[in-house]
Amino acid sequence: MNTEAIKAIYKAEMRRTRNTLLQSVAAPVISTALYFVVFGSAIGSRIESVSDVPYGAFIVPGLMMLSLLTQSISNASFGIFFPKFTGTIYEVMSAPISFFEIVVGYVGAAATKSLILGVLILITATFFVDLRIAHPFWMIAFFLLTCISFSLFGFIIGLWADNFEKLQLIPSLIITPLVFLGGSFYSVDMLPEFWQKISLMNPVLYLISGFRWSFFEVADVSVGVSLSMILLFLVACLGIVWMMFKTGYKLKP
Repeated sequence: MNTEAIKAIYKAEMRRTRNTLLQSVAAPVISTALYFVVFGSAIGSRIESVSDVPYGAFIVPGLMMLSLLTQSISNASFGIFFPKFTGTIYEVMSAPISFFEIVVGYVGAAATKSLILGVLILITATFFVDLRIAHPFWMIAFFLLTCISFSLFGFIIGLWADNFEKLQLIPSLIITPLVFLGGSFYSVDMLPEFWQKISLMNPVLYLISGFRWSFFEVADVSVGVSLSMILLFLVACLGIVWMMFKTGYKLKP
């Protein structure tokens, strides 16, 4: 494995983040803090608890997942799209490195940014609510798997996109609505039976449910199913990326 090539790509991506700290770190943290103020304080004053968990604390895993998913996709998609846009991706492709090393460099950097952001949001949450983590190991496991999986998904979007409009299409029109409808701010048990069944078709529900269980031991679906879903998504993304590089999809001039 060419570790020097991985380090070069990784450091270049992390350097870009350091140059845009306000946009890539400060803005998401401030936005999440506003969610705590609006949902945790305003709505929390009317909804005292959900499944015996104070409402302000109940929404923390959902808000973290909202930021993790959107930022993982955004960081990874732009990270690979920009070299395509400028044409420098062909220099990377012609270098003596494998597709695996390219993916590790770009996806590793995107996942690292999301991890840092997630930790900052978790710290921010402690200023608003009393937070406890019942299963720290599983919280970290879901945390890491989500960052890596959706960074891979963002990498796929970055390879697929031909322009900046397509780059924002899937995150804006698909991912964000799925997160909001995946139990970020409520329990699926609060919905009518028909909508409960519809919600079970939302893959993001399983991620939020498993992540919330690691905090409060409260889940809308089985934790084993949640873990299986995220692992399945991870494997599917790896397979798609491998096929894209093997066929040269959107990579060959």
